[in-house]
Amino acid sequence: MEKIILFYDFSPVKDPEATMLWQKALCEKLGLKGRIIISRHGINATLGGELTALKSYVKELKTFGSFKKTQIKWSDGGSLNFPKLSVKVRDELVTFGAADELEVDELGVVGGGKHLKPEEVHKLVEERGDDVTFFDGRNAYEAAVGRFKGAIVPDVRTAKDFIAEIEKPKYDKIKDKPIVTYCTGGIRCEVLSALMKRRGFKEVYQIDGGIVKYGEKYADEGLWEGSLYVFDGRMVTKFSDKAKDIGECIHCQAQTSNYKNCANKACNDLVLICENCPQETYCLTCAKVYAEK
Repeated sequence: MEKIILFYDFSPVKDPEATMLWQKALCEKLGLKGRIIISRHGINATLGGELTALKSYVKELKTFGSFKKTQIKWSDGGSLNFPKLSVKVRDELVTFGAADELEVDELGVVGGGKHLKPEEVHKLVEERGDDVTFFDGRNAYEAAVGRFKGAIVPDVRTAKDFIAEIEKPKYDKIKDKPIVTYCTGGIRCEVLSALMKRRGFKEVYQIDGGIVKYGEKYADEGLWEGSLYVFDGRMVTKFSDKAKDIGECIHCQAQTSNYKNCANKACNDLVLICENCPQETYCLTCAKVYAEK
């Protein structure tokens, strides 16, 4: 049996290069595939492989002092969802362009938003009602197929766009309101919530474990709607057979969660295409360019 594990841990790493070499050797020995990023701020990883190998990996991971309390999320899938193993050292676990602004200690990100369990998110909404604002900490193409109902979806294409985005005056009106940030597994919100608080957002929360943990608790019976975009061969996953398709086909505007890459290999942007329309197609920008030729 094969599975996928997802995890991150913001904890100081004194020697990222040595940690990277250890992680690479460990994964190669166990036959695991996936992606691992190491920085001085901690570790971020998604790995697929045999269940017994993944259990051995987790056991070994937690022998490392900085990662002994790392929380592991398990998901369906396996090594076939990843083309290879990639283990790299980078300045940031998530590239917000804020490596020097981010501060991490043994407890995690310093000055980040308060963690809320899924049931605590519901309690906050029950108590504060429409004052609660959900703020998507992901890219626009992720939000296109799934998001929390009524959420603000920032105008960003990459994590690097967030700092300039949250500094815009259009967000001044919500700086005094309770804001619940969310992302796939929680890692981006660890950073985003801290960046928001340092820019005047007064009451900032983050969903503990991200959308993944929320979906495990409430599936499609809560405040989430649509599919969850994931960064592996699956592209998207759903929490139950009650999940709605909320994305729109580029051709006919039918509701879909089916992503394909633009047929222009130089572009390769993601395009939403329903299963009834041609699967090999161009994004709107490339389609316009080719039509004018």
